[in-house]
This record gives sequence, structure tokens and C-alpha cells, in this order.
Amino acid sequence: MPVPSAATFARLADLIAIPDAADRPTRSVVEAFTGKELATVPVGTAQDAQDAIARARVAQKEWAKRPVTERAAIFHRNRDLVLENRDALMDMAQAETGKSRAAAQEEVLDISMTARHYARVAPKLLRPRRISGMLPGLTKTVVRYQPKGVVGVISPWNYPMTLAVSDAVAALLAGNAVVLKPDSQTPYCALACVDLLYQAGLPRDLFAVVPGPGSVVGTALVENTEYLMFTGSSATGQLLAEQAGRRLIGFSAELGGKNPMIVTAGANLREVTDAAVRACYSNSGQLCISIERIYVEESIAPEFTRMFGERVRNMKLGAGYDFGIEMGSLVSEAQVKAVSSHVDDAVVKGATVVAGGKARPDLGPLFYEPTVLTGVPEDAECYRDETFGPLVSIYPVADVDEAIERANDTEYGLNASVWAGTKAEGEAIAARIHAGTVNVDEGYAPAWGSTGAPMGGMGVSGVGRRHGDDGLLKYTEPQTIATTRILNLGGPRGLSPKVWAKIMPPFVKALQWIPGR
Repeated sequence: MPVPSAATFARLADLIAIPDAADRPTRSVVEAFTGKELATVPVGTAQDAQDAIARARVAQKEWAKRPVTERAAIFHRNRDLVLENRDALMDMAQAETGKSRAAAQEEVLDISMTARHYARVAPKLLRPRRISGMLPGLTKTVVRYQPKGVVGVISPWNYPMTLAVSDAVAALLAGNAVVLKPDSQTPYCALACVDLLYQAGLPRDLFAVVPGPGSVVGTALVENTEYLMFTGSSATGQLLAEQAGRRLIGFSAELGGKNPMIVTAGANLREVTDAAVRACYSNSGQLCISIERIYVEESIAPEFTRMFGERVRNMKLGAGYDFGIEMGSLVSEAQVKAVSSHVDDAVVKGATVVAGGKARPDLGPLFYEPTVLTGVPEDAECYRDETFGPLVSIYPVADVDEAIERANDTEYGLNASVWAGTKAEGEAIAARIHAGTVNVDEGYAPAWGSTGAPMGGMGVSGVGRRHGDDGLLKYTEPQTIATTRILNLGGPRGLSPKVWAKIMPPFVKALQWIPGR
């Protein structure tokens, strides 16, 4: 049976950084497909978080002394372990979240790709860097990268493996320790991944997992760590940014999105239709970078709506631990209510349901059909607010300029998708969209999967970037060490300050003729 065994949950529970966990209050963890209890998890306290941070701080000092190549070797081993254990990881991801097998595989592959990328590039990125000094020949200037210390990571339930571990990989390679607060609905996904890091050789105290309420454990992290990485809602991100700002610690966050897709008259509608299903309904639409708004040129809007609606109506929805299901369930009753509320509100205000539009309790407690709406008025909740579920609205537009204008008419700016007649036209449109990532001829995967490029949001969609060089260097403190050689700035001994002062201006002016100055 693909559902993880009781023994598996018990073994993973032993990895939680809470002493005497058996004597603590617990929270039930359920199988999303059925609502049946899978296991329980102890509820951590602020003191538990503080104690884990204290242990992590001790471990970090030793970890930072280890050569970067030695740290990287652990993550190369972890990459292999993730792929070797991919079936068990996918089982856990599906059990806790209800996502499809394909969406679960996305998580596993992303963890492996991220570990590989940063293990490969970290030694070079963290190498001390020689730059031009103030006075060539007289000063030597080197930039070094010091770890922050202990990094707090608060991860969400929608991608509870990759967003718990992949952000931590970069922080750990940079020489930091990590204390993670996973979402209370999906703690064992994080523990299953951390277990493989321990097996790869990562010191246990260096990466601690403390489950518990965000208001308690999350607050303890922002109040006691040197850096905070958060993925979740824009509202919570704003609150955490305020708390981090008061302590003047670094803060990075990937937040909400109301992501647009633009389809021009020259696009191949068959390709767009198939890709739009992935873009809108992967992970049941519970994805910060999924598409919720589609702007289509009027001349092709009827045909696109017909084709896309038919494709969505024929999607295979259900519970299954195999690749035959296209879309699984939502993760909680709260998500079902949120999606239902947006759909019902839009319909009452005049929207038309092209596909879906209702919950499916016959399939399980948390299923909702993939839904397509047209004619959504501006006063409907789903017109501007993020749904974070399997709901997308189609809007005909007069031309590309209107599509871009409406795509940018939002406080969000996380991801976008563009489909045009040529790649060049698509790239030109993409450059005009206010979003941290834009995918031409796909929905979200190419930009997200380009681990060497920065990924994050503009506007209220985020602060900072994950992936790319920035995704690792943000966990460091750049330190400049400048060494004066031959002469100090007071001038040669025996030369009067007055003469030295006259020499300096023409000397500085001459620097402009030196290459690289």
C-alpha cells in the first residue's frame, strides 16, 4: 500500500527537535484523500524553538570551519538519496497533501536538482574574491563571504518538501545552521526529506525541525535567528517582514500571486490548451506560480475557450497513488471553502461556468473540480484576489497592448506565461510584464526549474530571490578586507603633508586610464 506505514511515521517522529515529545500535546495529521488519521505530531513551543536554535548555533560554528567542498559532498550524496527514495517521498507527499503523483514528482525532482546545482556552484560562489583596490599596487582588497549564523525557515503546506528543504540547502552550503518550522498539516513531508540529509552526513543539530503554530514557533524563529526565509501568504509575509525589520535581520519571502497568461492570435491553440492545464491545475492550483488569469485576443477567444473548456471537463480527477490521475484533492476544508466562495461569488455576480464549478464529495472530502470561468466582473472576489485553487478565468482582449496592461493591473508580480506566434514576439511581450519570472511557451516550470537563475516576486509577491547566485549569497554577510601595502595613506615618511596633498589629486585622476577602474 503506498500510504506510509505507522513504523515510518514513528521513525520520522524521532527526528523532531522536541525533547520528551511523547509527553507533549499532539496534533493529528490526516490523509488528504480520505480524511483518515495518518499519525500525530507533537506541538512545539517557543522554548523548544529557542533550545533548537541554541543547539544549532553551537553546531554551526563547527560546520562553518569545514571546507565548502566538504559541505558540498554531503549534498551530492543527498541528491542521490533523494532519487533512490523517490517513490517513498512521493507517497508521503501525496498522503499529506492529496496532490497528484505528477505534482509529487515535481517536488522530488526539484529537491534533487537544487541540491545538485548548489553543491556544484557553492565552492566557486563562496571563494574569496579579489577586486580592484582603492589605489592599485598600494592596496589589496578581498571580499569574503561569512555565514549569517542560524537561519529560520518557515515552509508552507502546498509544496511541503521542496519549500522546506531546497531553501535550506543553500543556507547550509553557505555555512549556516537551519531551524525549520514546517506547516502543521504536512510535517512528515519535511521530516522525510531531512532524514535523507542526515543519512547523507549532515549533523543533526545543524538542521532542526520544530513543528508548531506559526504564532508561537514562527515568532520564536524571527525573534532569535539571524535570517528568516518564508514562503506563504502576502499578509503573513508583511507581518514577518515588520518583525524582522525591528531586529534588522535579513528577510526573504516568496508570497502570493495572481498570475496571468497572455495568448495572442498567432499562438498554436492546441499547444496552449494542453500547457494551460499544467499551468492552472498542477497541485490542484495550490501553487503560488500557477496561472489564474488568461487574456486572449478576441479573434481567437471563442475557439480557445471551447478547446480549453473541453480539455478541462475531460481531466481525470480523483485519489490515486499512481500517474493515472491528472488532479488530486485540495489539502484542507478551508481550501475547499475558499475556492467554493470565489466561484459562487463570481457566478452570482454574472460569471459563466465553462467547466467544473463544484465540490466532489463523492471522490473524497477535499475534492473540487478544475474550474474555468468567463465573464467575471471586476467586483468579483476572484477578479483580483488570489484563489490559490483550481480556478482560472478567461478574459478576451482587443490586442496585445491591452493584454499586457491588464496583466500588469495587479499588486502582485510573481509569475506569468506568454504564448505568441513566434518566440521573438513572446519574449518581447514577456519583457513588458511586471513579474519576477515569465515563461514563454510554458506555464511556470522552465523559469522555476532554471535553478541557476533568480526566482521571486515583485510587488506584494515577495522580497529577495531563491535560486541563482542570489539564492545562496543572501545567506551570507559579505566582508571586505583591504590591506595597505608599501605606503599608507599618510604618504612617504619625510614628505610634508602639504606636498602629499598636492600629489594625490592628479594621481587619483590618472586612475581613470587604468583598465577596470
